[in-house]
Amino acid sequence: MDPATILGILIAFGSLLAMIFLEGASPAALILPAPMILVFGASFGVAIASTTLRDSIQALKFLPRAFTGKSPAPRQTIDQLVALAEIARKDGLLALEQEAAKIDDPFLKKALQNIADGVDADELRIMLEDEASSRERTGNAASKFFNSLGGFAPTIGIIGTVVSLTHVLENLDDPSNLGHSIAGAFVATLWGVMSANFLWLPIGGRIGKLTSLEAERLSILIEGIMALQAGSQPRLLGERLLAMVPVHEQGGGKGEKPAKAGKAKTKEAA
Repeated sequence: MDPATILGILIAFGSLLAMIFLEGASPAALILPAPMILVFGASFGVAIASTTLRDSIQALKFLPRAFTGKSPAPRQTIDQLVALAEIARKDGLLALEQEAAKIDDPFLKKALQNIADGVDADELRIMLEDEASSRERTGNAASKFFNSLGGFAPTIGIIGTVVSLTHVLENLDDPSNLGHSIAGAFVATLWGVMSANFLWLPIGGRIGKLTSLEAERLSILIEGIMALQAGSQPRLLGERLLAMVPVHEQGGGKGEKPAKAGKAKTKEAA
């Protein structure tokens, strides 16, 4: 698990709490149910209204992935493909069917089974590229949903502040509560801006990044699978696939041994 999202959000809220204490204020002053219900409830409502119910539900299923999801290092994927290429070169393509049973990743498992079944290379590429494109669209839709939450929340916070100030103006005959009421009115704006920048936009960006990394991994898998089916030499295959990946994203040392086909298991991202 990559702790970047959890760590970043904790730092953001920690900085806010530090400011509150340094100002001599109380965090309890910000915990007002009415503006929080408006900001969170209405933000989700208009975000759902801006898309389909099915896409909204699917986006919410992606929420845990923003905190726990991690895409395997490209080097791990490449080593796995190289190991499979060595098996195919030594024992033939039919041996890949046995290796497929040892692999967790459904994408790679299905591809190896199709190779063992003798599926035409062009048809196999089309099928794999279509599935990869479908996964990428799903992830991008989830990212867009949370980014839309980040866009709606600040404006809804302002709406809450306007509503509260309207109530304040109706009670100008009670000066003793005027300052407290005005301060409470601005809590809605605070929660709108804070939820957008501390939660929804980072979550949307995180899901978008994981989707991009997964798309890159699937692209490497597709090229490796097609080369494997064509009988590419394992060492050249590894060098070719590494050339597709920026050095800082490769992961693993230069002396790292290739992962064994049956043991290097790549879990599908949630």
